[in-house]
Amino acid sequence: MSDEEDRPLRAEGANPFGSGIGSRPRPKGVGVGPKEGPGPIVILVTPQMGENIGTTARAMANFGLTELRLVAPRDGWPNERAFSAASGADWILQDAKVYPTTAEAVADLTRVYATTARDRDMVKPVVTPRRAALEFRALIDEGQRAGILFGPERTGLENDDIALAHTILSVPTSPRFWSMNLAQAVLLVAYEWHMLDVEVPEKFLRIGQTEPATQAEVQGLVDHLVTELDEAGFLRPIEKKPSMVRNIVSFIQRAEPTGQDVRTLRGVVRALTRRFQRGQPNPRPGKPQAGA
Repeated sequence: MSDEEDRPLRAEGANPFGSGIGSRPRPKGVGVGPKEGPGPIVILVTPQMGENIGTTARAMANFGLTELRLVAPRDGWPNERAFSAASGADWILQDAKVYPTTAEAVADLTRVYATTARDRDMVKPVVTPRRAALEFRALIDEGQRAGILFGPERTGLENDDIALAHTILSVPTSPRFWSMNLAQAVLLVAYEWHMLDVEVPEKFLRIGQTEPATQAEVQGLVDHLVTELDEAGFLRPIEKKPSMVRNIVSFIQRAEPTGQDVRTLRGVVRALTRRFQRGQPNPRPGKPQAGA
């Protein structure tokens, strides 16, 4: 093979299929979550459909992987359907490199992982995506290059491809149904990589433009409720009133209301009590109704 033939192919420049398909530019600051830098390389071995290459690129972009290699894609490269399915993750497809064989695609890597769910009768360590992400980080921090082989959609990797890998990466799926599509597999691996460098709370309250209610605002709501409930005769018998009020306070505090929540609830209370303020009968227990 000549030097010219040995050079990996790529789709040069902008989307070769026009601005109507996935035309959004490369986002600024593309990298690996908050920690800028290289990540593991995704290598698709003989992918069969352009759509699957495109959705793979989309999954990579979601979680900060940027380098894609293709081994002998069935329908050639570049592929219009790939760009359409990438939903704007064009920069990954534009930078994708194409190789004729798996061996050439991994030749410059120091560590190769092969994804498979089947037992291939090979003596190799097997890791989950989470463990693999930790190993990728250690390898890359040492200046090594790591890649992940993903097989074609229908058959998965051939044994000859897996033989080139140091480690098998296996997703612990349900034993009743372990088959995943290509983009799903890439997404799971990319997510675990991304989460190494992303610090997000496991639970938080999305409150938009408002702020959590202050204690003064909450107390104002409680006072408003207690006043109206007293008027309505709800806080009876009188000896139970303190515990009933405490229950109301606890209920409101558990809800962790925003300032807007408090204002809305006070508006609801005002609306419900307005008709009694206009001279209509008050239904308090024991109080005679008007006209009775």
